[in-house]
Amino acid sequence: MRVGGSLGVAFCAALIAWCRCAQALDPALDIGQYAHTAWRLSEGFAKGTIGPIAQTPDGYLWLGTDFGLTRFDGVRNVPWLPPAGEALPNSFIRTLLVARDGTLWIGTLSGLASWNGRHLTAYPPLAGRGINALFEDRQGTIWVGTQSTAADGHVCAVRAAGVHCDGQDGTFGPWVAALHEDSHARLWVVAASGLWRWRPGPPQRYPLVGHVPAGIGSQAIDKDGTLLLGTRGGIVRVDDGRVDPLALAGVAGPVLYESLLRDRQGALWIGTEQGLLHLHDGRVDRYALADGLSNDSVHRIFEDREGNIWVSTREGLDRFRELAVTTLTVRQGLSDDWVGAVLSASDGSLWFSTRTGLNRWSEGRMTVYQPRAGRVEALRRVGSLFQDSQGRIWFAGTGEVGYVKDHHVIIAVGVPAGIVDSFAEDSRGNVWIAHRERGLLRWSADRRLDELPWSSLGDAGAATRLAADPAGTGLWLGFATGGIAHVSDGQVLARYATADGLGRGRVHDLRFDRDGALWAATQGGVSRLKNGRVATLDTKGGLPCDPVDWTLEDDARDLWLHTACGLVRIARAEMEAWTAAADQGRIVDRTVPFTVLDSSDGVRPSAAFGSNGPRAAKAADGRLWYTNLAIASIVDPTRLRRNRLPPPVHVEQVIADRQAYAATSDTGQRLRLPPLVRDLQIHYTALSLVAPEKMNFRYKLEGHDGRWQDVGTRRQAFYTDLPPGDYRFTVIASNNDGVWNETGASLAFSVSPAYWQTTWFRTACGAALVAALFMLYRLRLRLLRRRYELRTQDRVGERMRIARELHDTLLQSFQGVLLKFHAVTYMLPDRPEARQKLQGVIEQAEQAIVEGRDAVQALRSSTLFGNELAEGIRALGDELASDEDGQEGPALHVIVEGEPRDLAPLVREEVYRIAREAVRNAWRHAGARRIDMVIRYQRRSLWLSICDDGQGIAADVLNAGRPGHHGLAGMRERALLVHGSLEIHSKPDAGTRVELIIPAAAAYAKRGRGHRWWRA
Repeated sequence: MRVGGSLGVAFCAALIAWCRCAQALDPALDIGQYAHTAWRLSEGFAKGTIGPIAQTPDGYLWLGTDFGLTRFDGVRNVPWLPPAGEALPNSFIRTLLVARDGTLWIGTLSGLASWNGRHLTAYPPLAGRGINALFEDRQGTIWVGTQSTAADGHVCAVRAAGVHCDGQDGTFGPWVAALHEDSHARLWVVAASGLWRWRPGPPQRYPLVGHVPAGIGSQAIDKDGTLLLGTRGGIVRVDDGRVDPLALAGVAGPVLYESLLRDRQGALWIGTEQGLLHLHDGRVDRYALADGLSNDSVHRIFEDREGNIWVSTREGLDRFRELAVTTLTVRQGLSDDWVGAVLSASDGSLWFSTRTGLNRWSEGRMTVYQPRAGRVEALRRVGSLFQDSQGRIWFAGTGEVGYVKDHHVIIAVGVPAGIVDSFAEDSRGNVWIAHRERGLLRWSADRRLDELPWSSLGDAGAATRLAADPAGTGLWLGFATGGIAHVSDGQVLARYATADGLGRGRVHDLRFDRDGALWAATQGGVSRLKNGRVATLDTKGGLPCDPVDWTLEDDARDLWLHTACGLVRIARAEMEAWTAAADQGRIVDRTVPFTVLDSSDGVRPSAAFGSNGPRAAKAADGRLWYTNLAIASIVDPTRLRRNRLPPPVHVEQVIADRQAYAATSDTGQRLRLPPLVRDLQIHYTALSLVAPEKMNFRYKLEGHDGRWQDVGTRRQAFYTDLPPGDYRFTVIASNNDGVWNETGASLAFSVSPAYWQTTWFRTACGAALVAALFMLYRLRLRLLRRRYELRTQDRVGERMRIARELHDTLLQSFQGVLLKFHAVTYMLPDRPEARQKLQGVIEQAEQAIVEGRDAVQALRSSTLFGNELAEGIRALGDELASDEDGQEGPALHVIVEGEPRDLAPLVREEVYRIAREAVRNAWRHAGARRIDMVIRYQRRSLWLSICDDGQGIAADVLNAGRPGHHGLAGMRERALLVHGSLEIHSKPDAGTRVELIIPAAAAYAKRGRGHRWWRA
């Protein structure tokens, strides 16, 4: 739903809903029986006196005051301000009209304007003229009645083509008070010069001798379509030019009838200077300041779309609405407002016990049986009531018990003084009396009285409720201490207590239904007994509270319960499902749906229940009458119509950091809020004027809230520190009967970002952070590389030192020992076996010297060649060739493919060692004639291949290595150390191929780029 949309569009939907669902007040009730609420000027409700009232299709109530227009939603009354650049002709509002297209017409003290929900339109031809009357005819023409100090009141027709006025010649005199179109489409004008039939045909004047109109709002349409006019001398009916007075019974003296309204049910509401009059069913009742009206001087009367009556007075605004539960008080004829018991008699009358007598209500008339000096003292404070099979109305009064027969009060002589809580009659015609002190008393047909003490029935104490068994087998008793018992001929036939499933606590009421089941209203719920099975319905089964005062079935067989928290109604179908389960012996844990009427519906809840009975009765017309220990109340089940009008919902205002913004969702535009909004308030409302305090709301802010927020009756949403972005606020509402407007209203808005909250700023900050992290990463790598190079240099230096020590000491010593061994061989010419042994030792020593030289060479290699891997391998080949002592070794070919790149120091050393081991093995052990080595510098990897055409490597040696030799295993370990993969392929007599692949990320040294000032 779009907030504040076109009134014309909304009016169509509202009109349809009005025709189907709109309710009206019960015309049979007096004003005092309606719910009344007053908003007073002294309490700050409005500035200035309230006059005209109107309701636009969006549900708002518009009030015209001396200081402009206000808009009322049932809770908040807010001054209305026109859009910027537009203004009312005058702030004094005299009359209002809502046209069928939804336009609000505003008559002021000096001109006319109209408001269509978006724009205010003024009508220059009427500028400076007081607007007294506004009326829309069947063709949609707006008729305007004006006044002027120049004695030339006008009647103007406002159409699309413009404004046309008549009366410039003084035809109407100084003012026009009212306009009316009758059932024959004739337009009537009430003016200072008289009554005019203005169209169709030539105008015709009818004098209003002695009937001067009392005010601007003093006219109404009667049931038959004729005009009712309030004058200074009375109310007159104007029909085809004939003026007849309307008699008001009970209204005497001169009365100024300032305003009139005929409501939808035909009752006439009359505003006077002495209060509000209500003409209904041929009688008139009054409601004045003393009764709660905001002031006796009534200005205007209005009926809204939900049937509420609104009254503006000199001091405020009053609302009258029908209650589901009405009351009967001394204003309707009761002798006293306190009612102890209520009884529906077989002749259709109703009986009430009060502190001042016995009251009988029949056909709208009250008959009171009151005590007289020295006689019938029992009527001084009447309590419990009962009607026997003879039609006698039994009552318990102060110290005496009696009955009314043929309108005569008869005292039951012999009944002891004391408190009587209940009566019953058995199948033999005996009347049983529950006497709190003396026990169970039996009054027989021959007026004999028998007593049965409570002690003879057990230790349950006194029974406060009696009910005759419809099967004719005695009585059922309900006890004050809890429990029920079946008694016949002084014997207890059965007893049920809480342990048997009965509700706990005092038994307030006993009643048999038409199916023969016994219902007991107790302090712990309502219990049902049938065929020996007890089932109890309490809060566990869905009741709003446990204490139940009484139960009744209406004509539709719905069950009614009076509880401590309201009047509960359970539909017949729901109750039948519950009783069916109880009859089958299975207790269903399901919650029984119900409707509860509370204080807003006219119920006066009470936690204390009286002892008198009966406390409720169903009248012949189906209405339920009951008392709640204080006052008599009536509920008509047939008039409990749900308010089916879903309330229109509106978003009214947005307040961001104390700055107010108008809701603009009706224009389809997105409201833009400034950056850094800390506190955001969204004001919304819904328009149901029956009981706005019972409306409930749910809202959700898309882009923030994950689910709907149930906020009860609150009409503001609060948010704090919303981040920048686009949002949509949606609110829905339910009326007093729980009917939801699921469409609700929506408002789209956005919170603008501060510059540091924008995407470009965050992107720039992110990029700067990434760049900084990258620079720190590069710096860290260079520091690590530098540290590694220093450590490598230290290690290389140490290796060179060890190589020198080995060469200069150990190897030289071995060489000296070897020379001595050679000398010894010449000293053993006669010992050939010793010489042979020594020659073997000499050969082993020579081999050790060769291996020592190799080790020294290994220590001196690798890093000595820098990054020229190919040159290092060629140098290795030259070295190996020099050790052949003139023998021709294999041909070594080194091929480099791709642009040579610097290798990482660790990778460079390990790759060289792998290549050196492979070349040495091929040279010395494979018997190869050719060794080919390919070094390929690729973009994604370093690829190294060494192939020979020698004798190959045996499979077992290739897999497990030669015992005592670790060359192949060392090559594989070195490959893993630099994250490379090493594969060795060989077959006997087919040569060997060694392939080493190292990923570029691990193989190549990182090249520094850009700034060099931060390098280590």
